[in-house]
Amino acid sequence: MRKGFTTGSCSAAAAKAAAYMLLTGQEKLNIEIETPAGIMFNADIVDIKRQETQVSCAVIKDGGDDPDVTTGCHVKATVKVQVPSEESSTMQQLQIDIDGGEGVGRVTLPGLDQPVGNAAINHVPREMIVKEVTQVCELLDFHGTLSVEISVPEGKELASKTFNPRLGIVDGISILGTTGIVEPMSAKALIDTIRVELSQKKELGNTYAIVSPGNYGLKFMKDTFHYDLDKSVKCSNFIGETVDMCIALGFEGMLITGHIGKLIKVAGGIMNTHSHEADARMEILAGCAIRAGADTDLARKILECLNTEEALHLIDGAGLLQPTMDIALEKILFYLDFRAQGKLKVDCILYSNEFGLLAQSEYARKRLPQ
Repeated sequence: MRKGFTTGSCSAAAAKAAAYMLLTGQEKLNIEIETPAGIMFNADIVDIKRQETQVSCAVIKDGGDDPDVTTGCHVKATVKVQVPSEESSTMQQLQIDIDGGEGVGRVTLPGLDQPVGNAAINHVPREMIVKEVTQVCELLDFHGTLSVEISVPEGKELASKTFNPRLGIVDGISILGTTGIVEPMSAKALIDTIRVELSQKKELGNTYAIVSPGNYGLKFMKDTFHYDLDKSVKCSNFIGETVDMCIALGFEGMLITGHIGKLIKVAGGIMNTHSHEADARMEILAGCAIRAGADTDLARKILECLNTEEALHLIDGAGLLQPTMDIALEKILFYLDFRAQGKLKVDCILYSNEFGLLAQSEYARKRLPQ
């Protein structure tokens, strides 16, 4: 699958081209930068606007074969001379100031890569911009001060399709990337997002991380516990990695709330619950039911079920639902505790759409924010 280039790479390329055109007076339709991954990015330059003391231009974001919402947007850089006179520029050290403009988000909550008030341009893209613009300045013997403003005209609209509103980043997208390269269908990008959300919760003073694979069961959690799942950190399928991150970030404990169809896999020690990684939902449910007293006929029927709700009806019909769910919860906690190795207290709330609350650990309710 084809790789793409991050908004950070696009920003650095646009800034380098704008700086070159500003300091030479010559138009530049193509520019090359080196990404942190060591891969060269040869970018076409569009939307060029040249003035005496500033130049703006853009690079069109190409995310490769990754389904990136920012693909096709214009990542624009405007470079201005802050110390215009030749005499003063030769007497000063080079300084490059970076900020965000239209469509680049602004940080309003702590715990992110940038402090509150800064443009949401992460530190690696900032380093890339400084590196590439510095190369141009050294080549052309410029020693003054340049301001670099990164903007994305489509950014405010695109931000609603990202995690930014949840993270307290307002009015635009983030300029991101650690390698400068977009890996197609990258799980790393999602794990990085989970880490950012957890870090932010910790920075805001939370000692217990409330996590959920998703918003499945949103109504149940609101009706039963008066808790909005949208406030939890979405860990998707990455249960094990989320435990690891909670430990690394110094959380005291973690409460995971989830639907039986997802968390029953954890009762079998499956720490990545994506169907491409493993399934075994019915096998694990059948095993729990047998431990609760089910006969081989019921176990066989469970194994033939297409989904967990159907299996729960069979188990309930046999009068074994509660003991089966208690055993499932016991195994879920066992494997989560084993992953945590005593470094994290783990609680769990297990539910289904049709049966509601199935099981919960002793202190689970106390962990939910009121």
